[in-house]
Amino acid sequence: MNLQQQRIQHACDLLKLPAIAAEWSAMADHSATQDKSFADFLESILQAELDSKMQRTREMLLKTAGLPAIKHFDEYDFCFATGAPRKQLQELTSLAFVERIENIVLLGPSGVGKSHLAIALAYSAIMRGIKVRFITAADLMLQLATAKKQNRLDIYLKRSVLSPKLLVIDEIGYLPFGRDEANE
Repeated sequence: MNLQQQRIQHACDLLKLPAIAAEWSAMADHSATQDKSFADFLESILQAELDSKMQRTREMLLKTAGLPAIKHFDEYDFCFATGAPRKQLQELTSLAFVERIENIVLLGPSGVGKSHLAIALAYSAIMRGIKVRFITAADLMLQLATAKKQNRLDIYLKRSVLSPKLLVIDEIGYLPFGRDEANE
């Protein structure tokens, strides 16, 4: 590595540009052989950095979301769940309800794929860079009760309930709520 390459590497390290540090040399060679302009080269390395940053963001969002699995909407079995309104459910994949700050509730008997759909919507949101939190109703009630006993309810609500742009509470119908739980 020559001195100029070391200076570029050092600048990329200081500026926290790992994709540019890793890819600039090959991209510069490619731009030179394709007779591209300096602006084209700059645009391509900046786009590589943006793509890399978005991928790291997705990975972190996925890690912190608490999804029990990865599910996709197109894997949902509409033949099995014959009463599921395909058109309405398909519209949910646009995630417009998230931007409109609306709630959605998936209702139906046990075993028809409500959790699959909820996980698929959550995963889709994460892939678009939206912060998601997935939790079962039982775990939420347990964590709320624990936070209340520890006098940390406000902190828990801000971090775990209000912070994500999309909060998915699964298995609500499986848990009886007392007066205290319903009010929390």
